[in-house]
Amino acid sequence: MSQIERVAFLGMGIMGSRMAANVALGEFEVRVWNRTRERAERVAEATGAGLADTPADAARGADAVITMVVDSPEVEAVLFGPDGAAAALDEGALVIDMSTIAPKAVASIGERLAENGIGFIDAPVSGSSPKAEDGTLTIMVGASPEDYERALPLLESMGELIVHCGPSGHGQMVKLLNNTLAATNAAVLGEAIAVARKANLDLDALLRVVGASSGNSTMLQLKAKPMIEHDFEPLFKLDHMLKDVHHTLNAAHELGAKTPVAEAAKALYEAASSMGKGDDDFAAVIEAVEPQ
Repeated sequence: MSQIERVAFLGMGIMGSRMAANVALGEFEVRVWNRTRERAERVAEATGAGLADTPADAARGADAVITMVVDSPEVEAVLFGPDGAAAALDEGALVIDMSTIAPKAVASIGERLAENGIGFIDAPVSGSSPKAEDGTLTIMVGASPEDYERALPLLESMGELIVHCGPSGHGQMVKLLNNTLAATNAAVLGEAIAVARKANLDLDALLRVVGASSGNSTMLQLKAKPMIEHDFEPLFKLDHMLKDVHHTLNAAHELGAKTPVAEAAKALYEAASSMGKGDDDFAAVIEAVEPQ
């Protein structure tokens, strides 16, 4: 298969803008597009990437298209909607979706692209915006071995740990399970902090003990301080985490698996979202368990 040299990057949000910058500053010729043009302009100005007016404009002549948007409807819109990227791609091109979407959507999108001889990889990421900025994301890939090897140099420009999780859809399933673990952990962390406050505990002492004990976790290290200080500047929006938990539960139910803990966490994220915290960082889940 041909080497990837020309890349279209669609989606310049918190994560996509930083990921696209790393690709553009590497050895690839990049064209960027975003629904809100100003975001794409900032990336183009900072990196020298080309600026496209539409997804089709970005994709024309590209060896690979990367999509980094909110969910499957947005992926389908930028690929198959008016001025969509798919119609502008040549046979043999590769689409790499790095959003987090439902596994069944991966199958549907892949089938549509395959009708025109275009490959499809699901490659969602973990690491939030700081790791997106410094190119050290963890990337979970669902792809054929051939497509994985072809995409690997491109993925390595954005990530530090690239894991081939299996065939199409498996990257998304691994990502969803990981995010649901994180969401559940963050929810119970918020609960613990809320109880500690009610008990008038020294919160610094609590965090020192938990951080050195069996309750330690990545969520403790990343989210305890923002929860205590109510600093919810978004690194990963609460509504995005809620969406991922929802996809996990749907997939689990289709498999006949039981998810009582994740169901409880989902209810807390829904409560926080209904309180107007959806655009805040998911650390704001604490507000669903704090006294009002």
